[in-house]
Amino acid sequence: MKLNEAVSQRLTELLAEKNMTQYQLFLKSGVPKSTIGNVVNCAYDSVKLRVLHELCQGLAIGLDEFFASPLFREENLEP
Repeated sequence: MKLNEAVSQRLTELLAEKNMTQYQLFLKSGVPKSTIGNVVNCAYDSVKLRVLHELCQGLAIGLDEFFASPLFREENLEP
């Protein structure tokens, strides 16, 4: 799996866990709705760490919790 796909899946998981919509995340994080949609839809090859940090703030989690997922294990990611 590509890294952007793992980020997309993780963000989708967290939104579901927190019962949040992309719009609600936009309101809490300040990250533009279009950017959130592009991350979820894998429109970007990579996502800036600053954007991930702002999304995590909107989700009320740390970056460590975002990346604490089997999705980000090295054996699951393409080089």
